[in-house]
Formats: sequence, C-alpha cells, structure tokens
Amino acid sequence: MEHIELFFKSIFIDNMVFATFLGMCSYLAVSKKVSTAVGLGAAVIFVLAITVPLNWLLDQYLLQPGALAWLGESYASYDLSFLSFIMFIATIATMVQLVEIVVEKFSPALYNSLGIFLPLIAVNCAILGGSLFMQSREIPTLGLATTYGIGSGIGWFLAILAIAAIREKIRYSNVPPALRGLGITFIITGLMAIGFMSFGGMLTGGDDGGAKEEQTMVQSDFKQQTDLDQNLASAIQENKDTNTEDSQKIANNTKGNE
Repeated sequence: MEHIELFFKSIFIDNMVFATFLGMCSYLAVSKKVSTAVGLGAAVIFVLAITVPLNWLLDQYLLQPGALAWLGESYASYDLSFLSFIMFIATIATMVQLVEIVVEKFSPALYNSLGIFLPLIAVNCAILGGSLFMQSREIPTLGLATTYGIGSGIGWFLAILAIAAIREKIRYSNVPPALRGLGITFIITGLMAIGFMSFGGMLTGGDDGGAKEEQTMVQSDFKQQTDLDQNLASAIQENKDTNTEDSQKIANNTKGNE
C-alpha cells in the first residue's frame, strides 16, 4: 500500500513539472511533436528509475553522517554529505551517456530529433530534483526509492506528452497573435498545473492513525466536559436542596415561636 501511495503521489500530486516546475526547458523545447515527446519522456523515465535508487544507495552507505560505519568504527564519524551534488550528478551523467548510446544505436531518427536535449538530460533539473527530493524526504527503503523514481519519471512523461498533444492541436486553432508560441503554452501549463492540484485531496493514506487519535481525543474531551457538566448540575441541585431544607427549617422555627 505504501508503494502504491508513493507511486501515485509522485505522478499526480508531486508532479515534477506541475508541482515544482522542474525540467521546464526541455518540457517547452521538445513538446512540439508527440513522437519526440514520447522518446524524451521514455528516456527521462529510464534515467530516473535508475539514478534515484543508485543515489539512494550512495546516500545511505557513503554520504550520510556515519554512513561509513560499515567500514569500521574508525570511519563512523566521517561526514561526506558535502559530496552529494557531485556524486548525484556523476551518477546521472553516466546513465544519460548510456541512454544516448542506446538511442543513437537503435533509433537514429529519434536521436536526431531530440538533438542537444538528449545529452542535456544530464543537467535536467528534474533528474537531479528526483534524487534531491528522495534525500530530503528521507525515503526509508531501496524499493520505495525505486518506486519514487519511476513515478516521478512517469509524471514528467505525462506532462510533456499532454502538452505536446495540445500544442499539435492548437496549430490549427485561432490563437490570438500575441499569445502564439510560448505565450499560449505557458497559459495551458498553468491551467494543467491547477488541474493537477486537484489530485492533492485524493490520497490521504497514512493519516488514518492521526484521524483516529484525533477522534479519540475529541471523544475524551467531550466525555470529560460531560462529566464536568453532570458534576456541576449535581452540585447545583444539592445546593438547591440544602437551601430548601434550610428555608423549611426557618419556616418551622418561625411557626413554633409564634
């Protein structure tokens, strides 16, 4: 269940393009044709699916404070976290180079259509952002890191595929001259980002325990308040009874004196 929740959150709620606006350069430049967008989106999915878990391993066993304890007690005090950016980028650049070789070998047409933007995946902020978000959110296991990488890649793929399909359609639309090109693209991107924000209320997994605890606290407070009200009512009633008895005694004494 945790994997499914993280998977859908990384696609819709924490979408790289619509939630954090990362990878916008290639998102805007390579989204003129659906075929090109599909190729680049598939490459991004592959790179994120490989680099995020690899960088998780580097972070857990090399970069975090005390991560070198597995080498011996003398290394437990080492802190290599300052190397995070360098190590993450080196891993990403290696995988992008592998993707570039594979695409050039098996799909020269796609390689030519992507042009400079294929090697630029190495410096795509969405790719580095996936590893940095994984690190900042302290994803606990390698499996969850892999799920997050795949989900983030699919989210970016859906974003560029959607905008590419829309841009192919609006070529034949009557767009005002002042908004043609990037103008209407930015407007559509903003509207799509608003639409993706609506997914934020769909996944509430992990809040059940908090909701139950809050409900228990509310019920406990209500019970305490009810007990206090009952005690207060009993005290008022006892006071009334005491006053009534005193008044009766005074009345009886007055009659006896008469």
